[in-house]
Amino acid sequence: MMIIAALFAFLLPISLSFWILSLLSSNTRSDLPSPVRWLASFAIPTAIDIWGLSRRSLDWSGALAGLIIGFILTLSNYCFSASLFAFFVTSSRATKYKQSLKKKFEAEHKEGGQRNWVQVICNGGVACELAILYMIERGIAGEIPINFIHDYNASWFAIAVLGALSCCNGDTWASELGTVLSKQEPRLITTLQKVPKGTNGGVTVIGLFVSAAGGLVIGAAFYLALLLSVNRDILAISPPQWPIIVIGLFCGLLGSVIDSLLGATLQYSGLDTETGKIVENKGEKVRYISGIRLLDNHSVNLLSGLITAIIAPYFSFLF
Repeated sequence: MMIIAALFAFLLPISLSFWILSLLSSNTRSDLPSPVRWLASFAIPTAIDIWGLSRRSLDWSGALAGLIIGFILTLSNYCFSASLFAFFVTSSRATKYKQSLKKKFEAEHKEGGQRNWVQVICNGGVACELAILYMIERGIAGEIPINFIHDYNASWFAIAVLGALSCCNGDTWASELGTVLSKQEPRLITTLQKVPKGTNGGVTVIGLFVSAAGGLVIGAAFYLALLLSVNRDILAISPPQWPIIVIGLFCGLLGSVIDSLLGATLQYSGLDTETGKIVENKGEKVRYISGIRLLDNHSVNLLSGLITAIIAPYFSFLF
């Protein structure tokens, strides 16, 4: 309780000062976030950072990057914040699941799965940029029902944020859970040939299933936050919002497939014959499996999130 009290004692004057500066620099006061939103935008990502550091899911550089991304997502839309929270918590737990097995076939496996600033930005950077565009488009931070007829641009950016985070969570679940839950060897997505576990671009039925489940969790978090933060009268005259969950599921699966395609073609995979682990660099005792040395894991995550974010709004037109 003392930590929570100290946290709010520190954040309250900071958030209020930002609100006051906004009032002084703008003539349109009705278009400004409230003091409560400013406070939440500092408090929520700070609390997540504290939790991540205590569980060793983040290092200090990752915590700083996460604080910035979390601040922007929370300031723009609580649905974005809820989706980010769901992504961070579930992906962190997935990363820590059966780490002893992952060490056997992943040469770059990091004990504890701590994320640094590069990993945080590659997973949350696309959503962060889209959230900024969402605020610019709306001219005000806040939550709105998805309605492409009456609010096309804001709805487009909101679904794109959902798509980016669903992609990241789906891919993380597939790589962290699919590899240890599946008893069968994965198949390279481009040729369907069997490849060792840990190969970039290798997929399994279980991996594809959990990637969809990972996206569904993000969609459900977005949907629940929307129900809690938008007035019921507004929801009553808006299109049904439940397809958000389906869109999240689709983007989780789609993002994982895109990630696998990029990994199988533009990311090098080789088998170290001495250690039996998958490596991403050529060597005398490394047997080539697939791909070329153009991208690494970080750039693949960034590209797959961006591509999924662009596709997601167009898929949502089906509903």
